[in-house]
Amino acid sequence: MDGMDTTDTPLLEPPGAGLPALELMLVRWFFRGYVWGGSVSAFTTRFEEERQRVRELISVCDEALGDRQVLIPRPRGLEDSSRHWSVWMTLEHLRLIHESLRKVMLALSRGVSLEGKASTAAVKPPVGITSSVIPVYEASCDALISTAQQIKSLKTELKFAHPWFGPLDAYGWYAMAPFHLRLHRAQIQTILKRSRMV
Repeated sequence: MDGMDTTDTPLLEPPGAGLPALELMLVRWFFRGYVWGGSVSAFTTRFEEERQRVRELISVCDEALGDRQVLIPRPRGLEDSSRHWSVWMTLEHLRLIHESLRKVMLALSRGVSLEGKASTAAVKPPVGITSSVIPVYEASCDALISTAQQIKSLKTELKFAHPWFGPLDAYGWYAMAPFHLRLHRAQIQTILKRSRMV
């Protein structure tokens, strides 16, 4: 069953391997346009729209369905190492990202330089995540939006580098929220679709 194996561990690229060069160039170009054409309110609206779609998708999940790891075809913008997740693992990844976005935004808005580098490998979820992730994922969504609303200006002078998109101010990091949630909402859709085909 091509791309639908839920039992064997597939051979995937290591976490943090990134995207193929041409694809990365296209994703960067699309994201720059997304940031340039957006606004804080527009990003919040899009984030909430995607969040609602995620809610609708996971409403059909029992524990077993949400726990099933499914190998999916790699969509554009997703690292190869991320395409053998369960629904619960995907929510945990989103929670990790939302918390990271929030910390970066707060630091930049306060003029605090962040040490180290942002890493896509550092926000991969472990196996064994359960449905208990749902409320903490939702709380991460609320906290992120609340933080964006509390910061006087997200157009900060200080920037922090994203591993794919380079130096971003707090506004650019907040723009990541709906951009990223949309990608993983589509991933959840595909996981559920292919789960039912096994």
